[in-house]
Amino acid sequence: MTIPFNIGVLQLSMEPVQETVAMAKACEQAGFDAFWIAEAYPWWRKHSFEARSSTAVLALIAAHTTRIQLGWGIISPYTRHPVQIAMEARVMQDLAGDRFLLGLGASKIFMKEIGEGEGEKIGPATVMRESIEVIKGVLNGAAFQYQGKVFQASVPPLKPDAHTPRGIPPIYIAGTGPMLQKMSGEVGDGLLTASITTPAFVRYSRKNMAEGALKARKDPSGLVLGSVIVGSIGRDSSKGKEGAREQAAMYLANKVQNIKGSADVLLECAGLTFEELLPVADAMEKGGRRAAAKAVTDEILGKVCAIAGTPEECTQRIQEYRDAGCTHIMLEIWGDDRTGQAKLFGQTVLPHFRK
Repeated sequence: MTIPFNIGVLQLSMEPVQETVAMAKACEQAGFDAFWIAEAYPWWRKHSFEARSSTAVLALIAAHTTRIQLGWGIISPYTRHPVQIAMEARVMQDLAGDRFLLGLGASKIFMKEIGEGEGEKIGPATVMRESIEVIKGVLNGAAFQYQGKVFQASVPPLKPDAHTPRGIPPIYIAGTGPMLQKMSGEVGDGLLTASITTPAFVRYSRKNMAEGALKARKDPSGLVLGSVIVGSIGRDSSKGKEGAREQAAMYLANKVQNIKGSADVLLECAGLTFEELLPVADAMEKGGRRAAAKAVTDEILGKVCAIAGTPEECTQRIQEYRDAGCTHIMLEIWGDDRTGQAKLFGQTVLPHFRK
């Protein structure tokens, strides 16, 4: 079983809702396959943004779109009990039906913000596994009793005459380390990798996911590997890379300040060192994202492997990710006129992958 190659857009829930809805509609009109919302967190206030609920925003987007797939990319069981996640999933099934994709991850940065996970005896892998078991158990509709190490649930059966969708949407696990990546292949429908994913990290991740799938006697070729990749586009190469340079600066500074050790392999695959990124993080603290963007040299941006530049450069880069084993591009478009950029992607890049 071989799954189709999809190209979607991911956006953080840190901007005015109506702007996000407009972007989702522009992506649908441009021909993108999916629109993902990643949950922002209060850390972004440092850079003049405000965190918003991704589940609420995506529900609104569902009401304003008809074709495009819609995904949580991601939400965390550290911030919502899995029974609550199942309840919110039902809302998306009501509104979007089979278009809905459920992305679940520990969200290490969010955990740090709310004081969860640090020093706990039970690690994220157990939290993730139990969360998925509870979510599936609730959405399945049968009577469900659960007592785990982290979560418990007691849910009566769904009666036949209940007016509600039934079934379980595709569930993807976000993971950077090998344990969660293997688990994605074992118990999930696929894996989502973090920003600053490179083709080398895709290959590393696919190997881990496949190992988990084989352990569960599943066919790895039937699993999705989605990767968040910063990007921007323009008719001029230099101008077309400006947005990706700024977004890469925010993420690279974030990795230095908040993620640290868990991003080691991610950065190793990109050929980046923490020492190399310190000037970016320092510029971010002193002058904000615009200053940090100036600290992202052409060499650093090249190592990040952004999907950025001219249409030809973006097409070539997407093909590199496809060849590495990525099956779902989660393009994070940044910079000026993002709805215009989405349109340009649709006119000049997407047709190359629709043959």
